[in-house]
Amino acid sequence: MPIVPLRMRLVRPFLVAALLLASTSPAYADFTFFVGSNQTPENRALKGLAIAGSGMITFEFEYAGHGDDDEEGTPGLYTYSFNAMVQTPFAVFGFQPYATAGTGLYRETLDERKETAWSFNSGVGVKTNIFGPIKLRVDYRVLKLTGEPLYETVHRVYSGVHITF
Repeated sequence: MPIVPLRMRLVRPFLVAALLLASTSPAYADFTFFVGSNQTPENRALKGLAIAGSGMITFEFEYAGHGDDDEEGTPGLYTYSFNAMVQTPFAVFGFQPYATAGTGLYRETLDERKETAWSFNSGVGVKTNIFGPIKLRVDYRVLKLTGEPLYETVHRVYSGVHITF
């Protein structure tokens, strides 16, 4: 049995460790800026943002809101949601579908009336690549508002720029 110097015995484990580290994928997150429409009781412009982790099963924080319209008598609605999301690990025909459900707080305002309570939401959507880390995201949500809101069920549709990093 030949005698191998100590540094030569360390080369092989070092190369194996370097190859394992080089082959792992880095953790990343998703950030979405979106605009859309709150469909209840009529179409009103909505804007917001969401940040989520990566993977097939992940979590997302989302903020969305729009102001009230005193003339129309429609309330402003601001939501702060923490959601669980299940998505395919790859695109199907160029689209990555997902389903989401969660809970959080909402704030409804109209004139002097203000209501803050829990909300629950569920929805579906798709993401599709535009180029590089930039995707288009389209989402449909149904929100159930607790407490004493003017409208207990709210439907929301939005699309936005989705960036992975």
